Amino acid sequence: MWTFTSDTEEYAAVAEPFLLGDPVRNTVALTVLAGLRAGMPVNDPLFGWWTTGGEVGGAFFHTPPSPLGLFAVPVEAVVPLVEALNGDVATVVGPLEVTAEVTRLLGDPARVVSERLYRLAKLDVPRVPGRGRLAVPGDFPLLVSWYQAFGDEVQMRDGDVVERVSRRLTGGELILWEDDGAPVSFAGLSPAAGGVCRIGPVYTPPSRRRRGYGAAVTAYATQVGLAGRGDHVVLFTDLDNPTSNAIYQAIGYEPVADYAHITYGG
Repeated sequence: MWTFTSDTEEYAAVAEPFLLGDPVRNTVALTVLAGLRAGMPVNDPLFGWWTTGGEVGGAFFHTPPSPLGLFAVPVEAVVPLVEALNGDVATVVGPLEVTAEVTRLLGDPARVVSERLYRLAKLDVPRVPGRGRLAVPGDFPLLVSWYQAFGDEVQMRDGDVVERVSRRLTGGELILWEDDGAPVSFAGLSPAAGGVCRIGPVYTPPSRRRRGYGAAVTAYATQVGLAGRGDHVVLFTDLDNPTSNAIYQAIGYEPVADYAHITYGG
């Protein structure tokens, strides 16, 4: 049975203990919850948890304009959820077996992005010219432009870029790699949730690519995460980008599970 609420703390009280049972696979749900508690702006949120026999066995979140997050939803709960939402499902992200069930119910989506979750095993820091550092307020205009460029490149936008960069910059979540004194790449690093930090996005402008900067900033962000933020570091990749998948594995990340980001409509 699904129970729904728009109240963050009501949702957290019931769902968070369940989500913490697997903080690696539930990294997105847990970091979204942490962000909401920290004041992340959101319009018309919807949360829910699935119970069978009085036990919580699943949870979802929706914080528009972000996708419906089905990371912790069992397959058997998909049909009743879609029915409860009257099929009003524009964009969904979740494990392959869950998104396959959504597709079975609603038909083929307009777009599918295949993703893979990786977890750090043992970090192998690449030898790349330059150094890493936390972003500072003076980096704000550059980071906004790079965030926008990243969204354009992957054809995914997630709310107000200026607000997001400002919030992440204030929270110490953005990291730069510099070479010859100039920023050449950046990575986001989420605060720990359930002992897990997540890296993303990672972006290097086209003119600076093929020099190892993406690997370098990812490795440096990983070190920052492990040094004082969490016990584990994870990241997602687009499986249609073999270069990034190879880079992350080369510096010590290992696959955990595959996901799909599916979009209906335009």
